[in-house]
Amino acid sequence: MPIVTVQQGPRSVELKRQLITRITDAFVEAYQIPAEAVQVWIHEIPVESWGTAGKLAADS
Repeated sequence: MPIVTVQQGPRSVELKRQLITRITDAFVEAYQIPAEAVQVWIHEIPVESWGTAGKLAADS
């Protein structure tokens, strides 16, 4: 059973639904497994808790 973990900043529920659907579909196609075998976990990181290019994401 594949378990996919996505670490990201906050997104809307609709965008997360789309992401989970697309990731699941990719595993179903690539591994020829049922969708029920795929788990996707989204771990959202608040923008004040991560940074890139030396800057806090909240400051962008």
